[in-house]
Amino acid sequence: MEYIKLKDQYSGDYNRLQKKHNLISITRLFTIIVLVFLIYKSLETSDTIYTLIGISVFFFFIFLMKIHEKISWNRELKKQQISINNDEIIYLKGERIPFENGSQYINLRHFYSFDLDFFGTNSLFHHLNRTATYIGSKKLSDLLVSLLKNNEITSNQKAIKELSKKIEWRQHLLSLAKTTKDSEDNYQKLINWAEYKQEKIPKILIFIFYTTPIVFIGLLIISILMQNPFFTSITFSCFLMNLGLTLTQLKKIKKEVIDSDKISEIIKQYGLIIEKIETEKFDNDKLNSLKEKLIYKAGFASTQIKKLSSLFYNLENIQNGLAAVLFNGAFLYHIHTLNNLLNWKKRYSEHIKKWLDIIGEFETLNSFANFSYNNPTFIFPKINKNYDIVFEELGHPLIQKEKRICNDIEFKKNNFMILTGSNMSGKSTFLRTLGMNMVLAGIGAPICSTKASVHPLNVIVSMRQTDSLNDGESYFFAEVKRLKKIMDTLQSETCFVLLDEILKGTNSDDKQIGTIEVLKKIISKNAIGSIATHDLEICKITNNYPNKLFNKCFEAEIIDNNLSFDFKIKDGICKNKSATFIMKKMEII
Repeated sequence: MEYIKLKDQYSGDYNRLQKKHNLISITRLFTIIVLVFLIYKSLETSDTIYTLIGISVFFFFIFLMKIHEKISWNRELKKQQISINNDEIIYLKGERIPFENGSQYINLRHFYSFDLDFFGTNSLFHHLNRTATYIGSKKLSDLLVSLLKNNEITSNQKAIKELSKKIEWRQHLLSLAKTTKDSEDNYQKLINWAEYKQEKIPKILIFIFYTTPIVFIGLLIISILMQNPFFTSITFSCFLMNLGLTLTQLKKIKKEVIDSDKISEIIKQYGLIIEKIETEKFDNDKLNSLKEKLIYKAGFASTQIKKLSSLFYNLENIQNGLAAVLFNGAFLYHIHTLNNLLNWKKRYSEHIKKWLDIIGEFETLNSFANFSYNNPTFIFPKINKNYDIVFEELGHPLIQKEKRICNDIEFKKNNFMILTGSNMSGKSTFLRTLGMNMVLAGIGAPICSTKASVHPLNVIVSMRQTDSLNDGESYFFAEVKRLKKIMDTLQSETCFVLLDEILKGTNSDDKQIGTIEVLKKIISKNAIGSIATHDLEICKITNNYPNKLFNKCFEAEIIDNNLSFDFKIKDGICKNKSATFIMKKMEII
């Protein structure tokens, strides 16, 4: 397995970096001891040789700090890459799903996402999700409840095919995203900051802000050289004046500081993710189109994002009391940082959302690429415009290959299937199989089939309605409201409709009559899809609409006093019943 190989490779890299990290740490400690000794000897003897050596050792210490920082960063990346591969190994073994499940995106009112288990524990999102930024997660969730145009579908298919082969690049991008420690709150604060417009500092004030630090430095030099109390007094007055000027801009500075922990680090990580995209070579047009949006005549988006990170870091330092007083009194440090930040904001703030959206796009495509890589037998369906929907060996994409039962199914224009079968025979699972694969086909993702041709359609479902005590709404009324929404939608477009044992909240006669009338209305609106039912009388309606309705079923057999299912779809109407047998078997009746 490639994941085991990569995990071993990254573990070896991590161990080597750990050894270097330990060596640098020991060297830094030794350097500090030497530096303290040289300072002591310099003060004791006033010998300049100790001072000069001490300065050299100090710069060597700074060099070690930079090396240490770089090694620590690379070590963290390797740690994340080990974790990424370990998660994939655990996932493919079927031990657990170690990814975010997207439960925050559950929407009971959506046409299919709740009914087809798109979000939450063991959901499609849970299996797919390889995002680590807020915008990546949001983009993935949005795509899962979308239907793309045909050209966008084929574009996604080609992009996912290319990315599926770039396993190490995908994992590197994910490792960068994982170190970001991103959240919706941080993302939204950055977007709000970009959209908030603040007046620039007037030119006359900028002139003053450049002049007074120069005056202070000049006076400081004169004061040191002349040892004159008068010049010392003037220098100190200039220092206080600079502090006063800083206070006049303090309100503006605080407005620009984003109230978030280590926002500069998060922005820096965004820059590294973008840089990874900018420097990668792609063959696919869509991937190159996304990449080109990050490149400007003035340079690269990653360069500007890193610069923004640096400006925020410098501005955040105003909360460091003593340093802020010294640097602002001498150089008006935070005022100049504010001015640079406002200039950056004027030039680039309108691009921030687009740049982060591209991160989200790549994380989403990488999630599907990983899905394709993990399921090499899955295919990308051909897209047609004839309302033909043909699947060979169609299976549920979330069921393990060893347990998955696949079936052939075909729909033509205005074809609607009545699906019968005993309890536990696989009707509801097959409807979810149809729905989930139709949605995946409609967004350019791989599907669980050996061969397929699909006319992408909006999927609308009534399978899992819930009553609502808060809304004072019964199960039956909730279902009727959903059916009304389905009919209204079918007024304006052809959809792929899936209904599972509708009108359960009423008596059997009403249910039968109501179901037949719903079927008549659905086929009158040229819908394609299926209804699952236990009521075999409903199947007789196919005699009246032989070109529109057809019967399929799942059968059960009793073998050696045990109920057996093969979960293979068959032509016609279900002949066997299992409910009574199961209740007798469990001694309920």
